[in-house]
Amino acid sequence: MSSPSAQRENVSFLSRNLKLAAHLYHPGPNSPNRSGAAIVICHPWTSIKEQSPANYACVLSAAGFICLAYDAAYQGESEGLPRSLEDSYHRVEDIKSAVTYLIGRKDVDSNKIGVLGICASGGYAPFAAQTDLRIRAVATSAAVCVGTMARRGYDKDSSNMDVLKQQLEAAAADQNSDVTGAPVDAIHMLPDKLEDAASLPPSFQDLAQYYRKRQPHERAPNTCLPRSWDIMANFDAFAHNYMISPRPLLMITGTKAATKWYSEDGIAKAKDPKELLVIEGLTHADLYDHVDEAGKKCVEFFGKYLTSV
Repeated sequence: MSSPSAQRENVSFLSRNLKLAAHLYHPGPNSPNRSGAAIVICHPWTSIKEQSPANYACVLSAAGFICLAYDAAYQGESEGLPRSLEDSYHRVEDIKSAVTYLIGRKDVDSNKIGVLGICASGGYAPFAAQTDLRIRAVATSAAVCVGTMARRGYDKDSSNMDVLKQQLEAAAADQNSDVTGAPVDAIHMLPDKLEDAASLPPSFQDLAQYYRKRQPHERAPNTCLPRSWDIMANFDAFAHNYMISPRPLLMITGTKAATKWYSEDGIAKAKDPKELLVIEGLTHADLYDHVDEAGKKCVEFFGKYLTSV
């Protein structure tokens, strides 16, 4: 969980001319000197910077890294209309814009910038790193590819195409609303109350435990516009992971994570140096706030590849 003692500063930067709200975490007192190494930390789908990114930022900043956590465009405190839009390609641009912001800071060494993506951003971060050579090291926690999830769901060997067809029909109606004026409701990915999640599949109960009990936030209603599926449906985060090499890739998951196979797939499509860490007993959402082992590994990883400390 995030610590109130973290030295956090409110900052902002532009991504496709939208102002993104961000928190900059400064290295903790008496922390190792990382010589200006900085980490961009990106939040899950339907989440915000104050949740899981803050938890990892506190661990990494206490270990001497400058950390930047932000709200994606159309979400949280950041600009962008329509609200609750999940635009996969803009999410990738947000990461690149965050890197640009860090390069403009005098306290950051532009040759020592890494990215940590959580959940959906665990797909966006590698995708960004495949072509953005300014990203010198990339790590993920509980990674998923939103496009693969739209097409196949949580199960590696399943097909979600019948459901996706309905989602794309809803996306078309959402887009048409721009001219018809017909009201379109955002999709609630989780029930508003934890007790209402009892009948849902275990993977959704796992997420509800985190978002509705352990770390809820008023700016994280876990909603998404239907038109998002038109953007996500053919997105493929990991297809070109081999392009990250010779820069390093670390992917962290849990033995109980329903999404574990996504990290396995991402690593399989990458070249060395690469590493898959599977933490015993942790679910997907556990990796959002049970960050002792995952955070320690991230410190070790970024310490090895961004600094000599």
